[in-house]
Formats: sequence, C-alpha cells, structure tokens
Amino acid sequence: MLVLRGYSRIIGILLLALGVFIIIGPFLWVALQSFKYEIEILKGSWIFPPTLFNYADVLVSRRSDFPRNVLNSFVVAAISTFFVLIVGTLAAYSLSRLTWSKWISAGFLGWTLIFNMIPPLTLVGPWYLISREIGLSGSLTAVVLTHIALHLPMTIWMMMAYFSDLPRDIEEAAMVDGCRRIDAFWRISLPLVTPGLIAAGVLAFVFSWNEFSVALNLTSRATATVPVAIARFAQQYEIQYGQMAAASVLSTIPALVLMFFGQRFVVQGLTMGAVK
Repeated sequence: MLVLRGYSRIIGILLLALGVFIIIGPFLWVALQSFKYEIEILKGSWIFPPTLFNYADVLVSRRSDFPRNVLNSFVVAAISTFFVLIVGTLAAYSLSRLTWSKWISAGFLGWTLIFNMIPPLTLVGPWYLISREIGLSGSLTAVVLTHIALHLPMTIWMMMAYFSDLPRDIEEAAMVDGCRRIDAFWRISLPLVTPGLIAAGVLAFVFSWNEFSVALNLTSRATATVPVAIARFAQQYEIQYGQMAAASVLSTIPALVLMFFGQRFVVQGLTMGAVK
C-alpha cells in the first residue's frame, strides 16, 4: 500500500475529495431540486421553503403513472435477472468444465464479447420489428427478452471466472464417491460460487433497472419502465422539473439498496483474475 506524507498526502486528499464531489454532486443537486416548488427551481434559489409536493404528486396523484412504472421496472428487472442467472450459470459451467471443440467455445465467447460491444440503440430497430411481428409489441415480455440478451454475456464471463477458480478436484472427488455430474454441480459447485451468483444478479438487476433506450422503443404508456417515465416528464410545451427530480431520486433507491448489500460481492466479481 502506498503511504502519502506531507504535500503528497494533502494533494491526495484534495483529489479524492474532488472525485467524490464529481460523483455525488450531480445527485445532490437533483435531490435539492426535488424539495423545491417549480417557481423556486426556475428562479434558481438556494434558500427556499422545502416541500414534499413533488414526491406526493409523483407517488399519489391521480394523474401520475409512476407507481405502475416502478412495478413494471421491478417485474422486468427481476424476471430478466432470474433467467440471466440460470442460462448464464449453466453456459459458464458448460464452457468451464465440459469438453468442447476449441472453435465452438472460442467462437461463442468471441461473439459474446462482440455483442457486448455493440451499442444497444443499434439493435432497437430489429428488436422492435421482431416484437411487432410476433405480437409482443408494447409488452413487458419483449423488454424482458431483450434485457436477457443484453446482460447474458456479462453473466457468462463473470461466472466463468468463478468456475475456473474452483478446483476440479472437488467435483471429481464427489463423482468418485458416486455423485453424477449434475449432482456434483448442484450440491458442490453451485454453493461454492454463490458470491458470483450474487454479484452477477446485482449487476444484471441494476443494469436492467436503469436501461432506457430499448425500453423507450418497446414499451407503451401502460408498460413504460421508470427511466422512460422520468423522460416523459419533459413534454413539448412543459417540463416538470420538480416531479422529474423527485422521480429520479426515488428511482435510485432500489439500486442503492442492492449495491449496499452486494457491494463486497460485486467488487470481488469485477476484480477476479486481476491479481493473478
């Protein structure tokens, strides 16, 4: 560990404070706007009477669809994360433990890397046409399927790192004692990679919760997710700054709670192999 002393320590602390301010500053500014009346926001006042009007308007007003949007986001994120973990874990175990042709495994992993680099916005057009042809246009099912496709490569690569780090001898010893491979996977390997499952699940849920471009094009008013709902507070002739700020603050709560409890596993999952 590098120990800073004297001026180096002061400069290090100032740079750290600057980094924290750059990261947290915009969120604090949005949170501040959420407690202002519209007139105070437009005037740019720093001293104002705080109000919860924007939160009440977003959560309990008859004209607001935000609670339904939150439910839509939760359904999409939870279901897509569930299937991403199942498919991604099985694919990672297969590639890590079973014998595949080098061309098949290298080709599959190479494609997942390339797919992960493609901007999702370029895929929205084909996905919209496909969902319309099969009758899923405007439904949550279409969004769930696209989110599974988007987040599967990350899960496969992360779980492969965990399975590769797991000694094969443990499974082989279990199979020598009479376990079938499926039993060795279910009873031996899967419990040992639980931190990886938590890390991959947290990341998949948060990415799905925050995804905007695909949801904007594949959902209707009734099935809009939270990011789409926040964008719709800015209309052609009116921008509801206060309600937009309140909805933005509320939308961060699930992601913050998940990251708070899963932070250790997420950091471990993202840095696996970095120190080998």
